[in-house]
Amino acid sequence: MNVFPKKIMLLGSGELGKEVAIAAKRLGCYVIACDRYKNAPAMQISDQFVVLNMNNDDELKKVISDHKPDIIIPEIEALAVDALREIEKDITVIPNARATAITMNRDKIRDLASNELKIRTAKFSYAINKSELISHAESIGYPLLIKPVMSSSGKGQSLVNKKQDLEKAWNLAIEKSRGKSNKIIIEEFIEFDLEITLLTIRQASGKTLFCPPIGHEQKDGDYQCSWQPAELKESVLENAQKIAKRVTDNLGGVGLFGVEFFIKGDEVVFSELSPRPHDTGLVTLISQNLNEFELHLRAILGIPIPEIVCADASASRVILATQPNRDVRYKGIEEALSQSNTNIFIFGKPTSTKGRRMGVAVAKAKTITEARLKADKAAQSVQLINE
Repeated sequence: MNVFPKKIMLLGSGELGKEVAIAAKRLGCYVIACDRYKNAPAMQISDQFVVLNMNNDDELKKVISDHKPDIIIPEIEALAVDALREIEKDITVIPNARATAITMNRDKIRDLASNELKIRTAKFSYAINKSELISHAESIGYPLLIKPVMSSSGKGQSLVNKKQDLEKAWNLAIEKSRGKSNKIIIEEFIEFDLEITLLTIRQASGKTLFCPPIGHEQKDGDYQCSWQPAELKESVLENAQKIAKRVTDNLGGVGLFGVEFFIKGDEVVFSELSPRPHDTGLVTLISQNLNEFELHLRAILGIPIPEIVCADASASRVILATQPNRDVRYKGIEEALSQSNTNIFIFGKPTSTKGRRMGVAVAKAKTITEARLKADKAAQSVQLINE
């Protein structure tokens, strides 16, 4: 029998970590929020917080030794995974240290899916210098995508249509790369019909559950809006679920995984995977009886998930900052919430930069089109006061 409260340590305290912390607190857990900067969103509602370089083995091991959590939940990619492997001998790491290491870089998860599991992905190659980039780009063909192997929320991605743009794309990828790697990935550009996230939940009981598929749109690799359920043929959905289960079974552990796919006709192409709640899944804050963060915590803590119920049509739209600001304030919240079945979530980030995600608007309606329009209107109503 589970005994509560559990002491949970979050490695990463952004907007997704904040919602994980809220879900944990509702179950009576004690939460320690960690991040590289003070007053990160999850820190604002946790029992304790720690500011540290989570990519430093010694710093991370010391903080864990000092606080002695029952469970460690990574919420970002750039972590000292060697330390997690050592710590995992005594403390539960979600989903496990191996999965965290594989998914922190796009090259490792891509190699696992394509080379080991023989799953269909976009054609890809890697480069560690500009000459390799030029050579591999010619082999893959234009247009193509250039990405850092590790970055936050898709930052540093470029669509390249000709050789002359490769250097600019290289420089952006290196600039936005997180962690210690200077490797970039060159990827075939797929003219997809739809891009989806399949939230996949592995439970200690062994049964894997799926949320209804989430359609989404990105700009420069960063999530802009999402909707649920995405309309798919039954055979396409079954194929996506089969692939998601194969990959997550290989990674192991428990918790929620965000598995991304390109859908082109009847073809399902594996894109990326995050072993944690997904930004496109913020729509579940309004669409489901149990949102993705609650599902993550239930799977981690061994709490039953009797059913996942989804509304007929829901959508989300991000609220972005238009310029840097060290004194973050908002206006337009009253207008944003004047529509029925609409809500907004302000993340509580202490400062803004141009294009930084500061909140999200979510809405329910009778149709996906109507829900998207409502979410768009609510997001547009909320503005940062620029001074």
